Amino acid sequence: MTAANLKQLLANSDLLLNAVGEGVYGFDTQGNAIFINAAAERMTGWDASELLGKNIHQYHHHTRADGSPYPACECNIYATAQDGISRQISDEVFWRKDGSAFPVEYTSTAVFHNNKVIGAVAVFRDVTEQKNNEQALQIALKKIQSLTEQLQAENHYLQSELKQQWTASSLTGNSLIMQRLVSQIKLVANTNSTVLILGENGTGKELAARQLHAHSNRAKKPMIKVNCAAFTPSLLESELFGHEKGAFTGANETRKGKFELANHGTLFLDEVGELSLEAQSKLLRVIQEQEFERVGGNKTIKVDIRLIAATNRDLKAMVDNGEFRMDLFYRLNVFPLEMPPLRARVDDIPLLCEQIIERLNRKLAKQVTAISKDSLNALTGYHWPGNVRELQNIIERAMILSTSSELNLALPNEHIHGSTTAPQFSIQQSTAINNTIDQTLDEVQANYIRQVLEKCQWRIGGESGAAKHLGLADSTLRSKMQKLGIKRASS
Repeated sequence: MTAANLKQLLANSDLLLNAVGEGVYGFDTQGNAIFINAAAERMTGWDASELLGKNIHQYHHHTRADGSPYPACECNIYATAQDGISRQISDEVFWRKDGSAFPVEYTSTAVFHNNKVIGAVAVFRDVTEQKNNEQALQIALKKIQSLTEQLQAENHYLQSELKQQWTASSLTGNSLIMQRLVSQIKLVANTNSTVLILGENGTGKELAARQLHAHSNRAKKPMIKVNCAAFTPSLLESELFGHEKGAFTGANETRKGKFELANHGTLFLDEVGELSLEAQSKLLRVIQEQEFERVGGNKTIKVDIRLIAATNRDLKAMVDNGEFRMDLFYRLNVFPLEMPPLRARVDDIPLLCEQIIERLNRKLAKQVTAISKDSLNALTGYHWPGNVRELQNIIERAMILSTSSELNLALPNEHIHGSTTAPQFSIQQSTAINNTIDQTLDEVQANYIRQVLEKCQWRIGGESGAAKHLGLADSTLRSKMQKLGIKRASS
């Protein structure tokens, strides 16, 4: 059949075909255009007069979407014109006259005459909007999935935090040292400055961090805590930065790290002095750049966090000993807060006891209303190596055993009048005490501490410092020196 005869067969439908919104092409068995409707002209930019009698594949299918060659022998429209089998395609593009491409869906249907294939008809439509909507939907679904994972992780974390039933008792007090601390917390809370909280175990470093977060402009976002001493260096990296699925044995799914969970909130690094040098390097980069990669991943993740760190160790001495990076120390030590030991604020003990008893009444279903005077005297005379945490434990233990509304603390002998300081002294100290029974305990301690300081050339911290020889934390030794009035004589 000639092209003229084929066109005549199709021409009877010209009005109808030009009225539809889809593009319509009529082809002979060689893929040459016999009919082109108005919609096809609008979508492709090609006028019918420019394409009639020509092989459409060379104009619309010359390359695939990625620019790779598209041989005519692989063209679905051409195949239909050859074998008479109809096809429906949804993942190709047509090229316009101006060189741009647009995604199409089309069907190619064979035209028969006397049971013989005489050509094909291709009906296509521009699915750009549909593809854009699908892509936007996929992006939205991924975002929803990411937010869901974030909320689930935060919920799990917050639930575990609530179980701890933390209390702000440690920050209660009318002493000048506590008033100064609370004032500093309020001053720095509303900034984004990094805070380093120093102090002995049990002084309430975490509670200070929570107060900083609660008074900040990030209070509505989570404060995420990481105990740096609870993980090996390899696990700590995964804990901080997260990991991709398959990053290591046991990584069965992608997991977000604490930095991602703390995004727009606060990250609290407890026991930061326990970080390995390798972890310190990676932490430094995140602090500087506010970005990181998950373990096993290569995608850079940007975060906006406020960092609070805490330690009971002397980081400056660790820097001197090569155990802590100097650049990280100065990054963390922007605004240091020192938590005072309980023995430095014994005047706060009555108020602390009142609040602890009130909380424990609810927890233990008790009706304790007061603490005996003798018990209070015993508490104020104790050295408190475990600080407020130890005070809470002693009161809780006493309340469990108590059947009275007035609490009486039956403290063991080692809990009374500072005798717990004895284990902190060496055998030589015990000998000195035995040889000077006419002196008070404070005088014996002061004399011995002064001797050790002189031997150490009045160096307090570090491996060769007096605190190390006395078995004390640096801050504890300084507190003792202040309490006992120990000062270096001016030369």
